Amino acid sequence: MGKAFDWHLIFDFIPTLLEYLMVTLQVLVYATVIGLILGMILAVIRLFRVPVLSQLVVVFLSFIRGTPMLIQLFLVFYGLPALLLVFGVDISRMAPAYFVIITYALRDGAIFSEIFRSAIKGVDYGQTEAAMSVGMSQAQGFFRIVLPQSASIAFPNVANSVISSLKDTSLAFTIGIMDMMGRGEALIAATAHALEVYIAMSIIYYAVVLILEQLAKVFEKRANRHKAPVVALD
Repeated sequence: MGKAFDWHLIFDFIPTLLEYLMVTLQVLVYATVIGLILGMILAVIRLFRVPVLSQLVVVFLSFIRGTPMLIQLFLVFYGLPALLLVFGVDISRMAPAYFVIITYALRDGAIFSEIFRSAIKGVDYGQTEAAMSVGMSQAQGFFRIVLPQSASIAFPNVANSVISSLKDTSLAFTIGIMDMMGRGEALIAATAHALEVYIAMSIIYYAVVLILEQLAKVFEKRANRHKAPVVALD
């Protein structure tokens, strides 16, 4: 059993936990950037129905959707070194943070690929035809006309996914990452005030989520500032 609840400790724990928030945010940023690149590649492979690769992507997406995040984390942490060792590459001494970033990047890439694919398909094909009619190739039309419009469509879902990923990074401590969650577990072990620690962490996570939501609204508003307003017809 823990000790008697002391609400003063919540405010004592918050500064200590904040010192490790940067680790959590670094994992989020690196995983998101890699995930965006991977997601776009996977989306293009599926959209253009690249032989063999398209089928492999479908299997990969199904696996990511069908397995818990914690299992994926352990598979990468224990499985990737074992797999590469077969080819003579030893990464067993690599810092656990890299395995966390790889895992979250793969998960984010799978999620982003579906968001991007849906957004690209949401752009009217007439835009592509118009681009080709003025002499652009299909690739030029895609990157110069379709992609910018699809990015605007995809942004809200991408932002929501990033916020969700922030909360999921709390699992990183299970393989030895001393992030905010890991530091929180250490505080619980040292003080036996679990409730106060979890309340302090929830306050920090909630504050960061609110900030990210506001930033997402600002960026979305700026991205849509050139769109023509919709006029209702009587």
